[in-house]
Amino acid sequence: MQLPTYDDVIAAAARLEGHAHRTPVLRSQTADERWGARFFFKCENFQRMGAFKFRGAFNALSKFDAAQRKGGVIAFSSGNHAQAIALSARLLSMPAVIVMPKDAPAAKVAATQGYGAEVVTYDRFAEDREALTKRLAQERGMTMIPPYDHPDVLTGQGTAVKELIEETGPLDHLFVCLGGGGLLSGSALSARALAPDCKVYGVEPEAGNDGQQSLRAGKIVHIETPKTIADGAQTQHLGEYTFGIIRRDVDDIFTVTDEQLVEAMRFFAERMKIVVEPTGCLAFAGAIAAGKAIAGQRIGIVVSGGNVDLSRYAALLA
Repeated sequence: MQLPTYDDVIAAAARLEGHAHRTPVLRSQTADERWGARFFFKCENFQRMGAFKFRGAFNALSKFDAAQRKGGVIAFSSGNHAQAIALSARLLSMPAVIVMPKDAPAAKVAATQGYGAEVVTYDRFAEDREALTKRLAQERGMTMIPPYDHPDVLTGQGTAVKELIEETGPLDHLFVCLGGGGLLSGSALSARALAPDCKVYGVEPEAGNDGQQSLRAGKIVHIETPKTIADGAQTQHLGEYTFGIIRRDVDDIFTVTDEQLVEAMRFFAERMKIVVEPTGCLAFAGAIAAGKAIAGQRIGIVVSGGNVDLSRYAALLA
């Protein structure tokens, strides 16, 4: 298996030009003063469909040949990859089917259907979404694009940190949320190329620390579906491609509690006036938890998305 390189991230950036938003990098004087570091927030909650996932989805679909475009795309996702594939398919005029858990946030299901995709539901605690999606792909003659373990997906995601470092200059530490590893592995490719001395960290929910276990064990560790408010990080294992890059290029993986995620959400809402979903708070929560280790340093934070059901958002912050 050949791992993708930073050259693939550069190629992805060219495909995304004029299609993906170049999202803002926000600063917070309050955050800098409170935690004694200089924070640079790459706000992918302002990306098309509200999350970084658009980058990887559009990059992958834009490489389809004529036959694949005619057959269309199928994917499985708890929400953001679903919306990203659905929107990208609509922009590229191809049919899309998304396999989503029955308990996915209503707003994410509605948005996916709003982009024109057909939604097929399954029970995330009893059914194998990957097996179900592969079967449907075969039956319907569609091309399956997984949410993270795909070279074109992860290199598309890596364009966010490419933009971040191009704008800020070299960073001392980079914190990235970790579910299946698409964003973290792509980010690591960009960071290693553009800021070789930057320490790269993944942050995942305490309840679902399969990435941390995998890095320690030197092999992919599988876990049960974690129960956490970070629905975008309820993955059971890393991918072959993503783990290959993470194992080589990521310095460490940290975990945070749901309570720490809510605190980060509250800070974003109160002090920075931005809506960030729980999964999107992982990186910042991890950086805050690092405490004195980041003092006086230049810190990159990837805010991965802002797609959260507003009633749930209000309840979490209440």
